[in-house]
Amino acid sequence: MTDFPFAQERELFPILRHKVQLSSCSQSALSLPVAQAMAAYQDGWLRQGMDWSGWMAGVAQAKSEFARLIGADADEIAVMSSVSDIASSVVGALDFSTERARIVATALDFPSTGHVWLAQQRRGAQVHFVEEGAEGGIEEAALLAAIDERTRLVALSQVSYYGGHLIDVARVAERAREVGALLWVDAYQSAGTLPIDVRRDGIDMLASGAQKYLLGCPGIAFVYIRRGLAQTLQPLNTGWFGRVNPFAFDIRGLDWADGARRLDTGTPPMLNGCVAAAGLALLNRLDMVAVRDHLRALSEVALETVREQGLATASPLDPAHKGSNTAVCVADAAALEQRMAEAGYIVSARGGVIRVAPHFYNTADEVRDAIRTLASLARA
Repeated sequence: MTDFPFAQERELFPILRHKVQLSSCSQSALSLPVAQAMAAYQDGWLRQGMDWSGWMAGVAQAKSEFARLIGADADEIAVMSSVSDIASSVVGALDFSTERARIVATALDFPSTGHVWLAQQRRGAQVHFVEEGAEGGIEEAALLAAIDERTRLVALSQVSYYGGHLIDVARVAERAREVGALLWVDAYQSAGTLPIDVRRDGIDMLASGAQKYLLGCPGIAFVYIRRGLAQTLQPLNTGWFGRVNPFAFDIRGLDWADGARRLDTGTPPMLNGCVAAAGLALLNRLDMVAVRDHLRALSEVALETVREQGLATASPLDPAHKGSNTAVCVADAAALEQRMAEAGYIVSARGGVIRVAPHFYNTADEVRDAIRTLASLARA
């Protein structure tokens, strides 16, 4: 590991001393700071019975850390339990009663968000999925052509969950602005792996959950809403934390907090927030350009080893066009995932592929050995 750029940070992940965890597309490895945040929450609960102010401070810190990671301000961030919840709140605040009623999504997005868009057909939305092209990804020309003056919302995954295909969100944002549409970016498979700047790229809304590349646990998700846009939204899905003063306890008064906080609903997931704050703080200590470059180098190793072993991949063959995940085509992926775990390699099965998804703490040798082991088990 002489050229390994994150040797010091790697020591914060104890599991890597005896296992190879390459499942960040599903669940990242547990770090010591995150484990300590879990223990601190439990300790406060045990000793004090309740630490509302401390727990809320943890949620506020998580919002601030997520904002820092994507180039936003903390008051542009709302928090819920999942990206599905966030998507439902956001799209439920949009008007589909006019000629501008189209939602443009892609066939490579995670199904849950597609289900959210389809549910809006009852409110007049017209959902159009851009299909994958001959190379297996979403062709930029086809995506841009689908965005026109009928489009209310463009919704896409920056990196696809299955094959890791990467979309140029800045180019899509430019097209959306040209026709007056809004852009929603699902960054679940990209945040924490590459530099994101929502202002630079002209993104209206961007969401991600914590347990994948953000180093946290399930049960919390964040959304950036551009400040001017947030002020126009009055979501049907709401709760007391979306009010100007939640502690007024006014059951007959419905007002809207400034900024993205109007998207907040009920009591936030406090334990998950404290955990997410620790994971995000660790990430914000890193140079995201260096993280991106390291993961691209690992993608080169993965793709080279896939070829060497005579395997096929559902991922792009150019590391510059993919995220961290390399999807290796196999038969009976679920069974192979279990056999890989027994051999000491934690990977993630989806459909007909095993996803080998390193994070900054993984090495080239780990990726190479994992794919060679996978090939051996698949042949066996």
